[in-house]
Amino acid sequence: MAKKIKVIENGLVETESGYTKVEQWNQDNVKEVADYYRKILGLLGEDPGREGLLKTPERVAKALYFMTMGYHQNPCKILNSAKFREDYKQMVLVKDIDIYSLCEHHMLPFFGKAHVAYIPNEYITGLSKIARVVEAFARRLQVQERLTTQIRDTIQDCLQPLGVAVVIEAQHMCMQIRGVQKQNSVTTTSAFTGCFMQNFRTREEFMHLIGTRLH
Repeated sequence: MAKKIKVIENGLVETESGYTKVEQWNQDNVKEVADYYRKILGLLGEDPGREGLLKTPERVAKALYFMTMGYHQNPCKILNSAKFREDYKQMVLVKDIDIYSLCEHHMLPFFGKAHVAYIPNEYITGLSKIARVVEAFARRLQVQERLTTQIRDTIQDCLQPLGVAVVIEAQHMCMQIRGVQKQNSVTTTSAFTGCFMQNFRTREEFMHLIGTRLH
């Protein structure tokens, strides 16, 4: 008898024996992108036909689609999928969310941590959904400044909280391995709405919490 299979989000399927990762690609798109990379390898002075590079163009194409999968995700829909009415009006903070993104200027990675807080106004959302919103925007060609405000604006627009605070700390490979080559530099961006913007003590509490280890 065939095993029952249930499709789960993020490329997972649930079977009777557990979970299996399934990768899905638009093969026509992958092939077209891979063809371009095959040409790029030749222009760089490499031999695309040598053994170690035979499948590299396809691997790069699939990697790029994975690293930009946020274009196919709806961040507001993510928040609304776990939106609950709750009489809670204190700060909700999810900090140290890992981010991996691609700088749109050089298509080199930048990576670090995002700290996101909001003060509910009737509605809360699932904690994992905050991290998923960060991921949906990070997995695109980005600049850190825009990434910060996109996260803030989506939470504000979809949940209508009393305020939102977002801080991102990241290292940029375009500064570390090329150009100025400053390996230890860290870029910090912030964006606030509502009571985080208007109330110094609320913003100070948020900044204190993200810099404190409670566990």
